[in-house]
This record gives sequence, structure tokens and C-alpha cells, in this order.
Amino acid sequence: MKKLTTFIMVLAFAIANTFAQKTYVLLTGVSNYGNADLNLGNTTKDVKALQKVFDNQGAKTVLVTSKFATRAKILEKLDAILTVAKEEDMIIFAYSGHGTEGAMATYGADVSPSNMLSYREFVNHLKASKTKKVFCFIDACKAGSVVETSDLYEWSNDGNAGMTFFLACAADEYSYENDWVGHGYFSKALIKGLRGMADTNGDKKVTVFELFKYIHADVKRRSSQTPKLVGPRSQHDTVITDWDK
Repeated sequence: MKKLTTFIMVLAFAIANTFAQKTYVLLTGVSNYGNADLNLGNTTKDVKALQKVFDNQGAKTVLVTSKFATRAKILEKLDAILTVAKEEDMIIFAYSGHGTEGAMATYGADVSPSNMLSYREFVNHLKASKTKKVFCFIDACKAGSVVETSDLYEWSNDGNAGMTFFLACAADEYSYENDWVGHGYFSKALIKGLRGMADTNGDKKVTVFELFKYIHADVKRRSSQTPKLVGPRSQHDTVITDWDK
């Protein structure tokens, strides 16, 4: 009887694990653009700190920085995640670096415009996702232009869609970093919020809307930029980090 009970428990655990949600995280940051006039001081630190947060959550993380964070490499890593992520899983993407209207200025963007990762191309890749839980954090100047230069707004508000963007600033604004803080203002607020500062109801879980409210308030206290949230209301209660495990 004891052996049978043990077998049933092991089987139940295996089945539960089979259907358990997995979180796949792609973190990309460019500090060294190979050009002293373009290099940034804290963007690689931003995504490395985020990696620690998600590693502590048991997520499967991939980090791509500086000269490796090219348009082609980022899309390659993203497509690999999209291939393995199942319907019940979650995908998280974070970018910290230069940005311009309609694009992330990934490594090599100063050499050729073809090295820019446009938001339209990026969103089109994300549409191949099997999961409806896709969350993107963009810490770059003019990040709000993701809405204006793609069909993200219409698509993300479709009841069948599941893509939410946290944007560091409006389409006509700059996103700032601070050496004293050691991060970009948006990224610092994001890190603190994910670690639990955004948990307003004290349940040890940080939801999408809790996180955005915290980021918005924290950034506005320290910078002139205005963080934006773009995505379906149906995702507002989705838990991004859970410290009650």
C-alpha cells in the first residue's frame, strides 16, 4: 500500500509539472555600441539585475548584451523561445539601450539602419507566440512610438490577443539613466517593483497593473519621462512575479 501511494504521488507530481507554466525571459541590453559617443553607462547593468530577479523566480533566462545584441541575434533568440513556449507558458522580453522613433537601436545601428530592430518587425515576430501571456519592457528613448509605428495597439486590445508593453516614455520623450542610481530610471523602478515594492495588497504577488502603477509613480518622481502601458485590460491581473512560493 505504501509503495502504491508513493507511486501515485510521484505520478501526480510529474503530471503537474508537465502542465505547469514555464516563464521564458529574453533580456537584451547595449552599453557598448563600439562608439564612445553612443556608449551608455548602465543599460547592461539594467538587464543583468533583471536576470537575477527572474532567475530567483525559476524562469529560464537568456541574456544578450552589447556587441552580441544585434538585430539578427535578438530575433534569433526570440524565435527560439517562441518555438518552445507552450500555450500555458509566459514570455518576457526586456530591452535597455538607445531607441529612436519606431525602433530599438540595437548594436550596429549606427553603422547601418538595417541593424535597427523596428517595433513593427518585433511585434510581427511575437504574433507567432502560442501563449497569450507576452510581456515586454522597453527602456529606450521614444519607446512610446511602438504604438504609432505598428498595429500593436489594435492587436493588443483584441480579445484574442495577449501582448502587453511597458514603455519607459512617450513617443516624443527621452528615457534617462543616472549614474548615481546605477540604472535607467525606468529599469530601476521595474527592478524594485518586481522584487515586491509594487505589491500594494501584500499578497506577495506582483500583477501587471500593480507593477505599472508603481513604475509610473516612481519614475515621475525622479524624471520628466512618462511611462506608458499598452495592452489588453484582461492582462492587468496577470502575476509577473510571485514571492509566495
